[in-house]
Amino acid sequence: MRLSPLNLDRLPAEIGRPGYDRDAQHRGIVHFGIGAFHRAHQAAYTDAAMAAGDRDWAITGVSLRSGQVRGQLAPQAGLYTLTESAGTGHATRVVGAVREVLDATWQSAAVSAAVAAPHTHLVSITITEKGYWRAADELLDFAADDVANDIDPDQAPRTVYGLLASGLAQRRRAGLPGLTLLSCDNLAANGRQLQALLEQFLERRDPATAAWFRTHCGCPSTMVDRIVPAATAQDLDGLEARLGLRDEAAVFTEPFSQWVIEERFAGPRPRWQAGGAQWVRDTAPYETAKLRMLNGAHSALAYVGLYRGHTYVHQAVADPPLRQLVDRLMRAEAARSFTPAADQSLPQYADALLRRFGNGARPHSLRQIAMDGSQKIPQRWLPTLRQLSAGGQECGALLQALGAWIAYVRGDRFEVVDPLAAELAALWRSCGAEGIAEALFGPAGRFAASWVASAETLVRLRAWVRDYAG
Repeated sequence: MRLSPLNLDRLPAEIGRPGYDRDAQHRGIVHFGIGAFHRAHQAAYTDAAMAAGDRDWAITGVSLRSGQVRGQLAPQAGLYTLTESAGTGHATRVVGAVREVLDATWQSAAVSAAVAAPHTHLVSITITEKGYWRAADELLDFAADDVANDIDPDQAPRTVYGLLASGLAQRRRAGLPGLTLLSCDNLAANGRQLQALLEQFLERRDPATAAWFRTHCGCPSTMVDRIVPAATAQDLDGLEARLGLRDEAAVFTEPFSQWVIEERFAGPRPRWQAGGAQWVRDTAPYETAKLRMLNGAHSALAYVGLYRGHTYVHQAVADPPLRQLVDRLMRAEAARSFTPAADQSLPQYADALLRRFGNGARPHSLRQIAMDGSQKIPQRWLPTLRQLSAGGQECGALLQALGAWIAYVRGDRFEVVDPLAAELAALWRSCGAEGIAEALFGPAGRFAASWVASAETLVRLRAWVRDYAG
C-alpha cells in the first residue's frame, strides 16, 4: 500500500506528520528540478515554515527530463518521507509541502501557467551545474541545440530558460508582480549567474520581457548544504518494513542541513528561518567555503577514491592517505584562498566536514559525485588554483586530484557521465598522456578561461596523470 493522505493514521506514532492543513495552502512556489536534494532541503524548510504557521507556500514541482519523480510522487499526492540517519539511528517524518509535480517534457504549458499563476511568488531551481548551459566563457551557450531550440517561442521548450520565458511573459502581459527566482545549485554567486544567463536568453527571445524582468524580478544568491545520497532499493524496502506503507519517493539524508540566503527578494518570502535558514546580506563567504572545501573535497574523494578501489565516501575518507589528501586540500589550500565571514571558523568547518564524510549510516556513492566533473571542477577546484598559484603558493593536493580527474575522463576504466565526455575522450586520443594536461589547462586549453597552469605546474600535473592513467 502506497503512502497517501488517506492512510497517514496507519503510520507508527514516532513518524512525524505535516503540522498544517495541506488543502488550505495556495501554491506559492514553483520548483524546477524536484529531485532528492530539493526534497531533502528546500521542501523540508518550506514544510517547517508552514508547520510554524506560515501560509500559502505549497510547492508545484517541475521535472525537466523525465517522468520518474512524477511517477513517484503523484500517486502519493505529493507526500514523501524524509529520513535522517546517523550512527545513533534514524528519524523519519512525512513532508507535505509538495502538492503537484509536472513533467515538462509533455506538460510545458502547465509549467508556464504555474509560473504565471497569481499566487506564485517564488521560483526555485536545482538543476545542477550543467542545467545552466554555460559556455566556457560562462556566458549562455547559444550554440547548444536545446538553447537554440528555446529561442523560438513556437518550439516545445527543452530548458529552464524556455519554460521561464513563457511564464514570465504571461505574468508581464497580465500585469502581475514580478517573481523571486532562487538558484539553489552549487555555483558561485548563483543568483547573479542565473540573473545574467536568463537575461541574455530573454534579450535574444523576448526583449520586452527582458526589460520587465530587470525591473520587477529578483535573483538572490544562496548557499545550500546537505549530503543526500541516492536512495537504493534496499533503503526503500527497509523503510517499508518500518512504516508498514510503501514510499517510492522517500529521501534519505544526514542530520546536518544549512541554507544561507541573500536578503534580496522581489516580493514576499517564506519564513524558512523556522527550519533553520540564515538570512544574510552577502552569501559569498559561505558559498565559497562550501564549494571549495566541502564540494572540492568531495570531488577529490570521488576521483582519487575510485582509483584506490573505494565505492563510498565513508570508505574513501577512512583510507589514511586519502584522508590526509582531503585534509590538506581543505585546510592548506582551499581555506587559504578566500576570506571567511566573521562568524565562520574554517578549521572547525573542516573538522565538521571530515565527521560528516565519515557517516557510514548514509553511504554516498563516489560515482554519483564523479558525474559531470567538467561542470563541477571550474567551481570547486580551479578558483583555488587560480588564487593561490597567482601568489606563488603550492597546491599539491588539488593537482593530485586534478590528475586523477584527467585520467578518469579518458573513459577506459570507468564509465564517464559528463556532458563533455565525448569531447574529453577525443582530446585524450589526439593528445595522449603527455599532452592532455596542456590541452585542458594550458594557455590555449579547454578550461583556460577558468585557470591556466604554468609550465612548471603542467610538468607536475602530467606526472599525476601518468600515475593514474598508467
